[in-house]
Amino acid sequence: MGGPSAEREVSLSSGRACAAALREKGGYKVVEVDAGPDLCAVLTELKPDAVLNCLHGRWGEDGCVQGLLEWMRIPYSHSGVLASALAMDKQRTKEVYRAHGLPVVDSVIAAASDVRAGHVMPPPYVVKPSNEGSSVGVYLVNEVANGPPQLEDSMPDEVMVEAFVPGRELTASVMGDRALTVTDIITTGWYDYDAKYKEGGSAHVLPADIPRELFDLCMKYALTAHRALGCRGISRTDFRWDETRGAAGLFLLETNTQPGMTATSLSPEQGQFCGVSFPDLCAWMVEDASCDR
Repeated sequence: MGGPSAEREVSLSSGRACAAALREKGGYKVVEVDAGPDLCAVLTELKPDAVLNCLHGRWGEDGCVQGLLEWMRIPYSHSGVLASALAMDKQRTKEVYRAHGLPVVDSVIAAASDVRAGHVMPPPYVVKPSNEGSSVGVYLVNEVANGPPQLEDSMPDEVMVEAFVPGRELTASVMGDRALTVTDIITTGWYDYDAKYKEGGSAHVLPADIPRELFDLCMKYALTAHRALGCRGISRTDFRWDETRGAAGLFLLETNTQPGMTATSLSPEQGQFCGVSFPDLCAWMVEDASCDR
């Protein structure tokens, strides 16, 4: 847990919550490791039977730590090297989606300097890093924007610019080879980092109160995305739905291979709704751990 990414604090919360749940479940000796440059040495000394990967963001979610664990032949949870790297790269994820007939919105990869200098597509649009999660560094440029977004210096040299889809934010988790359910995420504004992780930042309607056709499509698309990317363990796919367009207004945004495991996280809520308690979910992830994922 932890690690050096922009999502370090969320990862620490996920790790603490999972460790507590496993201790509550019983039958496990749990050691919490704050991943740093000495991770290989720490794991060599600990000799764990399995690693429950609660890292979020770069290095922990993009195939890097998965490659280290494969090299050390330590069984680990969630997706393997290739699926993690693919899903972390939003543009390449879209290419996989398209190849499997999944609906996506138009987007381009552009130099951050060009995005600051002028609109690279007609507003409204969204600007985000192509390899971060948890709404880190996301800018929504409205139709009435006076000018292009002034991105912070911390943004990467290249960013994704994506057409904005009005409407509702939906999400569906996959556990193993089973889609769980669909959640409708209600916020007063953009579903940003604070909306995701601060108490009261958003409300989760579970199961989503949407037409059955849309509900079934979300479940189908989430499972298709999970399989197409080669995901393992738990994944969560996020959608935007423009309800004025019916089924034609449903689009996939991204697939998260390391969904949050905090008190306000979506996947544990969906598991609970399907009869899988949080301790049982954590135990399942540990028992599902393997190499060659």
